[in-house]
Formats: sequence, C-alpha cells, structure tokens
Amino acid sequence: MELRAELLKSIWYAFTSLDVEKSGKVSKSQLKVLSHNLYTALNIPHDPVALEDHFSDDDDGPVSNQGYMPYLNKFILDKVVEGTFAKENVDEFCWTLCAKKNYRPKNGVDVLPDKDAFHLWCLFNFLSEDNYPLVLIPEEVEYLLKKICIAMSVELSCVDMEDFISQEAVQQSGITVWAFLDFVNTGRLTSGMVKESVTMAIDEVYQEIAGNIIKQGYLWKKGHLRRNWNERWFSLQPSTLHYYVSEDRKECKGCIELSHNCCVEVLPEKEGKRCMFCVKTLTKTYEMSAPDTKQRQEWTTAIQTAIRLCVEGKKSLHKDLKLRRREQREERERRHTAKEEELQSLRLLQWERESKLAELELLQDAQKQAQTALLQEEQKRIQHVELQRTLQEQLQQAEEARASIQAEMALKDVETERQRRRIRELEVMQLRLEEALHQEMRARQDEEVYFLAQARLLVEEEEKMKALLALQEEQEQYILKTQREKQELRQEMVTKSQALEEAQHQLEKVRASRHRMDQDIAVSATKSVSNPDLLLNLLDSYSSIVSVPSLRDPGLRLYHQRNEREKNLQ
Repeated sequence: MELRAELLKSIWYAFTSLDVEKSGKVSKSQLKVLSHNLYTALNIPHDPVALEDHFSDDDDGPVSNQGYMPYLNKFILDKVVEGTFAKENVDEFCWTLCAKKNYRPKNGVDVLPDKDAFHLWCLFNFLSEDNYPLVLIPEEVEYLLKKICIAMSVELSCVDMEDFISQEAVQQSGITVWAFLDFVNTGRLTSGMVKESVTMAIDEVYQEIAGNIIKQGYLWKKGHLRRNWNERWFSLQPSTLHYYVSEDRKECKGCIELSHNCCVEVLPEKEGKRCMFCVKTLTKTYEMSAPDTKQRQEWTTAIQTAIRLCVEGKKSLHKDLKLRRREQREERERRHTAKEEELQSLRLLQWERESKLAELELLQDAQKQAQTALLQEEQKRIQHVELQRTLQEQLQQAEEARASIQAEMALKDVETERQRRRIRELEVMQLRLEEALHQEMRARQDEEVYFLAQARLLVEEEEKMKALLALQEEQEQYILKTQREKQELRQEMVTKSQALEEAQHQLEKVRASRHRMDQDIAVSATKSVSNPDLLLNLLDSYSSIVSVPSLRDPGLRLYHQRNEREKNLQ
C-alpha cells in the first residue's frame, strides 16, 4: 500500500501536466502514451488494448481522472511487484512530463540544476500527505529545509522562512511543490554557497530520505580471511549494511544482513586502531574502526536504529519519522481541540454562572426594593403623625413668636437708628483716614524723592572722595619725591658745607700767611731801602705762595648756590 501511494503521487503530477485546460480531463491518446511509459518504467507486460476495452463505451473524447483511476489500479498498479523496477525511473519520467509545464524559475534565474530540482521534487512528494492536490504543510517544509541546511553546514534563516510560510495562500492551503522550488530558486538558502556544495547537500538528503539510507561514510573494516584492514564505503539501510570499494558504490564487497539477532558493541583499542566497534550476527562478527569517537557513536546509534526498525517490521526510517511527526501534529491538534472545547465549556459554564448570578441579583434587588418600599410606607406614616404633632406645636410657637417678634421689632428699630448714627460716624472717620492716608502717601513720595537726591549726593560725594583719594595719592607721591630731593639737597649741602669749611680754613691759613708775610714785608721794607733787589724777590715769592680767593673759587660758588636754593624752598 505504501508503494502504491508513492507511485500515485508521481503519476498524479504526470496526469495533471497533460490536463492543459485544467478541466480534470485528458484525451485517450495522451493516456495511451502515459500508460505505455508507465508499463515500461514499472517493468510490467504491456497491454495495448486494455485501455480501449476499458473505455469502449465512451466516446473518443477526454477521460477524467476518476475514469482513469480504475484502469490504472486494475491494469497497472495491481501488477506492480516491488523490487522488479527502479522507482527513480518512474519519478524521473513523471518529473519530465510535469516540469516542462510547471517548473519555470522566475526572472529566468535558474539557481538549481535540473537534477537537484528533480531530487527536491521527489523529497517533496515523499513528505507530502496522501491528499490531492498534493501540498506540504509548513512544518514539513521547515523540516526539509533544515535537513538541507545541516548538510551544507549552514544555519536556516528563520526570517526568510517565516516570510515564506506567513503568506496567506500558504497558511490556507499549504505549499505546492512549484512554490517550494521557486522559494529555493530565490537563492535565500544558498547565498554565498557554491553550486557544487548545494548539489552535494541535496543529493545527500535525497539518498538519506528517498534512498532510505540511514547513514553512509568511510570506515576501516577488518577482513575475515587475510585479517588485514581495508577502508570501505558503508551504506546503512533498515535491514542491511552494504560496504563498497569507494563512494561511487559500483563494486559491492559485501552485505551484512541485520535482524533481531544482531547487536553492536564498542571494542577497546588494538592493532593500532582506535574508535573500534563490531557488529555481531549469528554467524560472523564484523570489526570496524571509525575516524573518531563521535563517528563511532553515530554509527553505533544508527546501526541500533536499523536493527530496531527491522525488529518492528518497518522498512524506512524516514517514513517512521514522518508518521511520528504526523502523530505528534495530530496529538497537538487533538490537544488544541480538546483545550478549545474545554475553554468553550468553561466559557459556557461561566456564562451560565454569570446569568444565574444576574438572576439572583435581580431577585435580591427586587426583594430589597420591596423591603425598601415597606420601610418607606412605614416611615411616611410615622412622618405624617409626627408632622401633625409638629404643626400643632409650630402653631403654638408661632403665636408666641409673633408676640416676641413685635417686641423685638421695637428693639430692632432703636438698634437700627443707633447703627445708622454709628455708620455716619464711621463714614466721617473713613474720610479722615483716607485724607491722612493721602498725606502719608505724599510724604512717602517726598521722602523717596529726598532719598533719591541723597543717593545722588552720596554718589557724587563718593566720586569726589575717589578724586580726593587720587589727589592725596598724587600729593603723597609728590611729597615723597620732594623729600627725596630735599634729602639729596641736604646731602649735597653737607658736602658743600664741608668743602666751604675747608675753603674757609684755607682762607684763614692764607690770611694768617698773608699777615705774616705782610709783617715780613713791612720788616723787609725797612730793610729794602738799602737793598731793592731783595724786596722784589720777596714780592714775587709772596705772590707765588699766597693767592687771594676770588669769586671763581669752588667753595664760594657752592656756598652761594645753597643760599639760593634755601630761598627758593622757603
């Protein structure tokens, strides 16, 4: 049944590609060509007249999908034998028919090679549900894109993914394979990646999911006869572990059949090999060595998963994972539905409770209103009785009040007259106070004017004081200068006085010498009568020795200058 469902997905694309007018019908001639190619691809005997016999009652017009399905089931799919054909050939034939019509990259940009697009188309069909038209739910699209990104060693861009999935058409009806291929062709996932890396990643995911390969890679294997170690390419499937000479898988060196009697064990290091493990069957033990501890753990886990699938009778890991994801989604939807129903029931119960509370509140309000009305009636009756009694008392009090009011009126008239006189006196006093207030205001204004004038005078006095201080400072500087000059003059006068005293002392000496010379001359004169030559010699010596002071003498000149300066200072 699983194989029939997978074949029907590919054949549905081929049938719809022949429906050019999108009316759900295809001509018999086209169906003959389609059936002939399906016979060839599925490796079943050709029956060229079966289509004519099946539709012998119809006209030569087109045949609908519902009309072609009985023939397809009876003459083609019922004759299919699993293992006698390559499903990839059927997929490739159907892809060739539908891609010519539907696969047109936008703006002429062809990011994906045709082989990669074909592999993505096969992966899309594998992950899609068995509902027509075939679409893929957003969760499965994200799962497939994540697998491809992991194979390319890049991280899936959540922003681009959310932009693509959040489209209204995607949310309502799901994603078609052509919209999916257009999204991949935009290059958002493969930006910065070379085409070879993208092709290798898509091929790896295709072999893993569509080729039903759980894990593949190089391992070292120990031989059974020669006991030497050889590097082999291993390919693990749910029931078998094949190993080849190289990764092109052209020369198969052996196959390990997996069953519930098989097990995997980790071995210690020996013979210079590390990260060893073995696969034990009923007849043989296969020893292998991984490149590192991580690879050994991945291989042992993958082989254990293959054994588990074999024991459970499951032929594909990813079909099992797809079924689990579907069950998880259904479980989430059931939980969501149950939660919604529970919320709905809670809302209903809440609404009923609120309605009952509202009715109860209405009843309580009605009861309170009735009680309030009774109390109001009783209060009105009591108030009426009290009002009658109060009116009688008020009539009596009114009579008494009228008499007292008349007496009070007389007193009030007297008091009113007295208050009028008092008011007139207060008005006169108010006038006087206003006049005094005006005078006070004028006095205040005069005082302010006086204060302003006084402030101006203070400013002028301050300016004059500053000028006097500046003049005083100049006088002090002049006095200091004069004192210095007087000190210099006194020093000069002392010097000149000393010089004068010396001159006077010399003058006195000269005078004494002169006096002595005069006496000598007088004595000599008496004696010169007899010797005139001697007298002449004495006079010459006198004139040479004694010089009479004159006005050119420095001491006398200094003396006269000092007397003139003292006169000027005085």
